[in-house]
Amino acid sequence: MINSVWKEKTHYKIIVKHHKEFTFLCHNSVFVRLTINAECYLKLHNFPMDEHSCPLEFSSYGYPKNEILYRWQKRSVEVADQRYWRLYQFAFVGLRNTSDVAHTQSGEYVILTIFFDLSRRMGYFTIQTYIPCSMIVVLSWVSFWINKDAVPARTSLGITTVLTMTTLSTISRKSLPKVSYVTAMDLFVSVCFIFTFAALMEYGTLHYFTSNRQNKKDKDTHSQQKYSRMVNIRPVTPLLQMNNIGPYQDEDVYAYECLDGKGCTSCFDDCRSGAWRKNRMHVRVSKIDSYSRIFFPTAFGFFNLVYWIGYLYL
Repeated sequence: MINSVWKEKTHYKIIVKHHKEFTFLCHNSVFVRLTINAECYLKLHNFPMDEHSCPLEFSSYGYPKNEILYRWQKRSVEVADQRYWRLYQFAFVGLRNTSDVAHTQSGEYVILTIFFDLSRRMGYFTIQTYIPCSMIVVLSWVSFWINKDAVPARTSLGITTVLTMTTLSTISRKSLPKVSYVTAMDLFVSVCFIFTFAALMEYGTLHYFTSNRQNKKDKDTHSQQKYSRMVNIRPVTPLLQMNNIGPYQDEDVYAYECLDGKGCTSCFDDCRSGAWRKNRMHVRVSKIDSYSRIFFPTAFGFFNLVYWIGYLYL
């Protein structure tokens, strides 16, 4: 009997499979029940703070509008009580239904569309990715409070944090399909990696200048001892003068006076190196760690402020 009944040729867009059941009602009407497994194309640019509206379309491309007319029986679509079903990765926001007419060369066709609005739950990704990455970044700042002469401690801490961030970055990508664009989580993990790597490079820079400064200091100390008997230190005067020295010996020898507000040793080093002539700006090496203790937390906090406001509210 079912085979003798006329059936509409309804087209379902993005359907994996479906099952159809017929029920005959009074007043010459037929009730059709469909069980559908459908797909939804997701754009993951804002992952895991993404929201999606998955459409499900019903239409007939075999019969135009003047032969078969689809319409919603009610304005709103009913959904089962959410106490009896749950999406673990998404939060179900609601349903929307529309009715449109497609104009083609063969005629006009009615298209009924229902939209499933979904919002991704962030709990899993916050625990598995965001909190660990933030903690690794904060852990990398501990090196700023370690003595700059503790080379093994600061180096091992920096390398460990960089390798840990690399591992977290690899693990976070495993839960995603292989997309060619950068997601919101990729951006956060990449910035965290940059902060940990910059903390390691900060100590490399500090150690480099400290070593050069120590070598230069040792060299200047040796030279100063050689000429210490020839340096005549006078009371501080506003002018830098050359002291008269004894007869010419093996090489040219100069004697300098101390400048106002500087120690004799510092004055001697600056005059011999010519830094005072070149009008250079010097930054004390011991202050690099002090500046980093302020700059790194401030920059990371500002990034988090812009990141979360941009993705959650804009």
